[in-house]
Amino acid sequence: MPQARPGRLIKRQARLTMLQLHQVSKSFASVSNPALHPTSLEVASQEILVVLGSSGSGKSTLLKLINRLLDPSSGHILFKQRRLDSYNPVMLRRSIGYVFQAVGLLPHLSVADNVSIVARLQGETRHACRQLARQHLTLVELDPDTYGPRLPHELSGGQQQRVGVARALATGADLLLMDEPFGALDAITRDQLQQQLLLLKQRLGKTIVFVTHDIFEALTLADRIAVLHQGQLHQLGSKQQLINHPATDFVRDLFQKPLQQLTRYNSL
Repeated sequence: MPQARPGRLIKRQARLTMLQLHQVSKSFASVSNPALHPTSLEVASQEILVVLGSSGSGKSTLLKLINRLLDPSSGHILFKQRRLDSYNPVMLRRSIGYVFQAVGLLPHLSVADNVSIVARLQGETRHACRQLARQHLTLVELDPDTYGPRLPHELSGGQQQRVGVARALATGADLLLMDEPFGALDAITRDQLQQQLLLLKQRLGKTIVFVTHDIFEALTLADRIAVLHQGQLHQLGSKQQLINHPATDFVRDLFQKPLQQLTRYNSL
């Protein structure tokens, strides 16, 4: 499968390249086919790259490689122009925001303490942690006086996801990794959080790698989309490029049905 060429992105932007993958692959001894075939791509500073694919496509493996929860079988990754394997893994993970679908809030800690957990681990004072939690709960439109003292089980699913985003932002990370964070939410809440994420990205200038299997979510959020299928990168490009100039039959078929649905809806 030919790799998608990022040349247009390089010409279009003068921004820093935040992340570079050079022929990165991942195989597991217990599985015959690679979880991720050799893949090359770049992520520019302050862009949202959506990694789109079904279950088993390799998209979560890709995120884990970026966060060094897994090491590549071949190839290498650059983060801020420095090889990923030269970073201390623990310090690297603390400097990259990670938002999961399951949220992963610590159930015995208050919402405020969950948001400021990385700062606490880095030795910040309790006052500094409280201020950090207040600031970032406000960013995700949760009143810190109301929600800060609560425990995670006292929140709705949408509120828990907001806390998860606040915790990722509170690391001060330039790069956020988001693994299907809104997939388990109802449609209205998901739409609200998608719109808030776009506003936060614009306001804070974050770089985001966002994993989803939802085509409409990808079209809503992405500056560019990377389509993965069975561990292979089929195409990397803008929404318009993928819709109007699909590189493979899989990409064409992937977008054809949703676009037909939109056409029928708009004609009603």
